[in-house]
Amino acid sequence: MSGSTWPPEGVPAAAGSRPRGETQAAVLVPLFLNERSEPQLVLTRRRADLRRHAGEISFPGGRRDDEDASLQTTALREAEEEIGLPRERASVIGELPPTSTFATGYLIHPFVATIPAGTAWQLSPREVDAVLELPLEQIRGGRTTAELERRGFTFRTDAYVVDEHLIWGATARIIEDLLERLRDGGPPAAPLRLE
Repeated sequence: MSGSTWPPEGVPAAAGSRPRGETQAAVLVPLFLNERSEPQLVLTRRRADLRRHAGEISFPGGRRDDEDASLQTTALREAEEEIGLPRERASVIGELPPTSTFATGYLIHPFVATIPAGTAWQLSPREVDAVLELPLEQIRGGRTTAELERRGFTFRTDAYVVDEHLIWGATARIIEDLLERLRDGGPPAAPLRLE
């Protein structure tokens, strides 16, 4: 992944935008094995009428609240709020490197968790339009580049396409880190293996 596809080269950051990584946030990267023991990744599609990231594919997550004991707590809380995943049903198995958002000034901490297959999702009507359960191998095979337009600028970015779903930006960078970690078996201190 190129990691620096937004903002496009030579384009100044938006007026009033925050410095990179100013706001701490966390996402949950939920994985489960389907009936054929194939790994599935859980993502959300944000509502199309939201002010920020409308209609985009993302992991459940958000900014850290003052009450959150840790960023892992943030990820678990947000997954519960956005898709109805009970915290006790998610077993965190590792953390991926933090990823910055270029346009909105967030530093996202991804926490990988295994969850049981067949979870009944309860979507937050304020934020989430759909929960996507996508085969990890299909995601891996959908790696591409895409031309997008945001804020009046056209740019090319690394992405994944699965069926009609375009995954790009911080979510695509997190997926790239996940796939690399799974391929390498993860470091001994924090292995990422599905069982």
